[in-house]
Amino acid sequence: MEPIEIERIACGTGNCFIVSQGGSAILVDTAGNLHRKKVLKQCQAKNIRLIVLTHGHYDHAQNAAWLAKELNVPIAMHPADLPLLSDMLPEPMYGIDWISHLLIGTLKLSRCPGLRWLSFVLNTRTPPFEPAVALSDGFSLAEYGVDATVIELPGHTRGSVGIVAGGGLLGGEALTNLFAPSKAALWVDKDAMEQSAEKASAYGTGVTVHFGHGKSVANKEHW
Repeated sequence: MEPIEIERIACGTGNCFIVSQGGSAILVDTAGNLHRKKVLKQCQAKNIRLIVLTHGHYDHAQNAAWLAKELNVPIAMHPADLPLLSDMLPEPMYGIDWISHLLIGTLKLSRCPGLRWLSFVLNTRTPPFEPAVALSDGFSLAEYGVDATVIELPGHTRGSVGIVAGGGLLGGEALTNLFAPSKAALWVDKDAMEQSAEKASAYGTGVTVHFGHGKSVANKEHW
């Protein structure tokens, strides 16, 4: 069997990844508008067959519609995150520190009548699209040429997922490394977030965790 390669595309404070095996590849997350041409250029060097979104927040999904059209490929995501494509805060979200609380507060303001212009200034709108593939726990990506499996990692959002591929775990924002490797800094369900962190730890320290934000590191026994 051909080895799996995981290529990180750094996009400001966020990441997306190309997971390749043999002559096929998938793109995991799409970054925001400012980085769309960089992501497209990296993808054009590969045979991308599917775009997988780890969750529905704009900094991961904003380029999905545009890239899907440019690459002529379908988009896959968990159905539970569909509401996030039109509204970043369809339900209360909580944070671990003042930076998280500031972000949540700003997003709340952008939803207020008379302040909706703020979402344009912050560039938090995701162009609409219809995912062609519904992800769930255990979903195999072999049909798209990559021996990888989807795992559900809810907590950061209801529909957060990760991808297990070779010796790597692409966890979206179920875990983060923006300042230091840790559990999710933002969540809608803290208990689910904690359980997802434990689920990630169960894959062992021999696995490399690839974050939606920050550099990749070895998995931890306990997050």
